[in-house]
Amino acid sequence: MNHAMNQPLIEIKGLKRHFTIDKGKTLHAVDGVNLSLHQNEVVGLVGESGCGKSTLGRTIVGLYEKTSGEVFYKGEKLPSRYGAKDFRRLSREIQMIFQDPYSSLNPRMTVREIIAEGPLLHGLWTNHNMVANVGNWLRRVGLDPEHMSRYPHEFSGGQRQRIGIARALALQPKVVICDEPISALDVSVQAQVVNLLEELKDSMGLTVLFIAHDLSMVRYVSDRMAVMYLGSLVELGPSNDVYFRPLHPYTQSLVASNPEPDPIHEQSREHVVLKGEVPSPVNLKPGCRFAGRCPKAVAACQTVTPQMRPVGASQVACHLY
Repeated sequence: MNHAMNQPLIEIKGLKRHFTIDKGKTLHAVDGVNLSLHQNEVVGLVGESGCGKSTLGRTIVGLYEKTSGEVFYKGEKLPSRYGAKDFRRLSREIQMIFQDPYSSLNPRMTVREIIAEGPLLHGLWTNHNMVANVGNWLRRVGLDPEHMSRYPHEFSGGQRQRIGIARALALQPKVVICDEPISALDVSVQAQVVNLLEELKDSMGLTVLFIAHDLSMVRYVSDRMAVMYLGSLVELGPSNDVYFRPLHPYTQSLVASNPEPDPIHEQSREHVVLKGEVPSPVNLKPGCRFAGRCPKAVAACQTVTPQMRPVGASQVACHLY
């Protein structure tokens, strides 16, 4: 598929989302991100907790106002701040699946009401065909249609996440932002949910931004992988390249911290433990954000902020290249 020919479905340019926390203190949650999503592509977004991945996802779908920068959908610039009309219009196109299926499902609504709410609001379904449609969606996500009159608390975490997926996809969106959709689930259930998303992506032609911190899982589901550190992207490239041939020292340390499935090999291999904590995202100074923890830092890393540059099929923001 030639990406040069077709315009990206979603294009993010210089996106920033800052939060003012005190007088004179600004938290740089997302700080100048450039990223594009092409039709039918899965882009994985990885990084440690607190690096701004979820904030980026929520800013793309309009749950947070943009501090600066732009998000384009099919070439149309989306508003910096969404009003009710924007949510109504754009929720048909761009949906989000949240990390915690406990807090994202209304406990007072039955599963039928939760899944049918969006399609009824948009006139995609009628009261006449609603029950049949909800039943179809429950079947598609591997749940029993006979349970549609139950409430979210009557389901397990994995089942609730399937309900969240059915709710997001019942609107038949073009783009789905998955915000750590599996991190709250048991490992055996994680694989089922990932396979379900993969299958639905193929059958519906979805474009997906898959946010997670498990690199091996992201490599499995995504075409390209973006690595985020403290509000900025530090590496972007084809998933296998980023995983097997990481360029940025931060990506290298993330890959190295991934456990090996073979216990004997896992015990014998060298473990690189990153020193120091993720610095505070408040009032960031120039220079590479990873410099304080980087084993390969040079003098320029402390003062000059590295920009993304192409290296092979990937891009990396690092002074070593």
